[in-house]
Amino acid sequence: MKSLKTVAVIVMLGVIAIGLFLYWRHEERFPSTKDAYVGANIIYVAAQVTGQVADVPISENQQVKAGDLLFTIDDTQFSASVDQASADLDSAKQQAQAYSTQITAAEAAVKSAQSAFDTAKNNLERAKALFSDGDLAQASLDQTTSEFAQASARLTASQSSLLALQSGLAAKQDDVLSARAQLEIARADLAWTKVYATADGWIANLTLRPGSAVAANAPQFSIVESSDWWVDANFKETSLPRIRPGQPVTMQIDMLPGVTLTGKVASIGRGSGDTFSLLPSENASGNWVKVTRRFPVRIALDPTDAPLRVGGSSKVTVDTTATQAGK
Repeated sequence: MKSLKTVAVIVMLGVIAIGLFLYWRHEERFPSTKDAYVGANIIYVAAQVTGQVADVPISENQQVKAGDLLFTIDDTQFSASVDQASADLDSAKQQAQAYSTQITAAEAAVKSAQSAFDTAKNNLERAKALFSDGDLAQASLDQTTSEFAQASARLTASQSSLLALQSGLAAKQDDVLSARAQLEIARADLAWTKVYATADGWIANLTLRPGSAVAANAPQFSIVESSDWWVDANFKETSLPRIRPGQPVTMQIDMLPGVTLTGKVASIGRGSGDTFSLLPSENASGNWVKVTRRFPVRIALDPTDAPLRVGGSSKVTVDTTATQAGK
């Protein structure tokens, strides 16, 4: 009887040992973790101008498409700014045009003064020649010299006037460029009073209401983007040696019982989760105890119609035999 009990105990211990060995082998070849969570891109929506909200045509958890109107800001002030900037630009253009017209007249005046100067200069040279030969009286020479001086003064004055007008035109052209820039800014501000979705997804954390005051670039709510989903699984460091990017993965999402999702290992984190925490653990102490670290592994999900939600818990199992078999 004792021998039978002994055999039974040995057989039981053998079965347990074999079971543990098989479990260990399975876990080695198919490492898994329940420390895994669904992730997606989250877009924080903010207005680019400061103002009062006029309308919010969306609701919490509503699905939106890229280009859908999310909310509007009262555009009264911004429309007035566009009108003012447009008027300033027209005024600057008119002033520049006025300078252009005056420059045309000034150029004609310079041309006329130059012609009179050339004529007076020639007359003076002839008068000096005649005076040298004794054929011209001193009074006539003095008169010709005076006329030349007057022509020279008129030419200098007309040239100075032309240079002043040209300098003024350059300044007015700068004013036109500045006014045009201000108009573009005003138009951009007016366009920014309407805030549109930049991607497909679902509205989250919406508290915005008509009449609320919003500041430029201050996030108001979020959009959970629907185009890209993944799972961040935190594996023990002892499981990482066999895990490689590209290996197939199966996942069970807690909120979707009976549903199995598939994907592939996209990347393996270069630091443990504790490394990037605000208060990392202190290991340089006398009572140190070794704790197995966990490293994040990004799992890219295959396309699925499953109603996923960010932060959902899941169980992840990696098939490391696929890579091993391909070696």
